[in-house]
Amino acid sequence: MSGFRASSGGVTARFAKPEAIVIRDLVTQVIELVAGDDAEPAAGAGPRPASPGGTPGIPDAAELEAMVGLGAEADLPDDPVLARLLPDAYREDPEAAREFRRFTESGLRSAKVAAARTLLATLPPGGGKVRLSAEQAEQWLRTLNDVRLALGVRLGVTDDFDALSDSVPPGDPRYAYVQIYQWLAYVQGSLVAALS
Repeated sequence: MSGFRASSGGVTARFAKPEAIVIRDLVTQVIELVAGDDAEPAAGAGPRPASPGGTPGIPDAAELEAMVGLGAEADLPDDPVLARLLPDAYREDPEAAREFRRFTESGLRSAKVAAARTLLATLPPGGGKVRLSAEQAEQWLRTLNDVRLALGVRLGVTDDFDALSDSVPPGDPRYAYVQIYQWLAYVQGSLVAALS
């Protein structure tokens, strides 16, 4: 891959099949992690049955909260990757952080999943040319950043990534992931430069 380049109406790049496979696999994993159990209802599923003791077709309080995006779970996720992708807004005030999370986490998860799906929709599974509008490119940037954050947590990346990179020899099981992390940084950087 030679990186992204500016083109009329957006940016373009060409990905080899193995590159597309790696990106698509990592993005799919992020979608699964971020979406969690939030499966979208199937189209044409029919009217909603009444909740126990409720009126048919009218949601109860918990269903209404879910419909408007209020989350019942308001604590920082236990999974370190999810905690990095969905951080607390107020680290010094746990109560404010929980309340903020309750009102925003559902929307943040949905936005991350939508951006990731845009990337998957615009990157051919077998590789090839990718042409992105400015809006699609922004979605790619968000998703590539999420993938790098997830990989970074698993690799234990700190501010001194070069030290980690130098200390992971080719025989180490983390070696391939360190190389992918660096390559994604290049892809992301070329996209930023092409948009500038």
